Amino acid sequence: MHPEVKRACLEFAKWLRTEYNFPIRVVVYLKRDYQIKNRYTKELVSATFFAPYDKNEEPYIRVATGDYLEMVDDRGQDNTLAAILGSIVHELGHYYQWLDDQELDEEGADECREEIIEEYESTREHP
Repeated sequence: MHPEVKRACLEFAKWLRTEYNFPIRVVVYLKRDYQIKNRYTKELVSATFFAPYDKNEEPYIRVATGDYLEMVDDRGQDNTLAAILGSIVHELGHYYQWLDDQELDEEGADECREEIIEEYESTREHP
């Protein structure tokens, strides 16, 4: 994994833990792959959230980061890191839906991403 991705994600995770409540631990796995296969649809995606039926089982998020350098060439470093962090937060939106026993909804997860990324951007100059 690229060191800049690791740094940005660790910094973001520290910030998240000070600003948000995580009553059930959720692990985020950063994968070196370009894409990840969704366990249920078998579709190739950039990130997934595993929502176990049993709340005693730990949920987790997987995020593909293998295309980081190509994305940097295309979008620039800040936009690429923001996209990766945005993928994490989109999946956290599903985590909060799961916690509240709601249906996992893409629109709600996107709203969560927008709110949290905007809040995080206000705390620093670069991701």
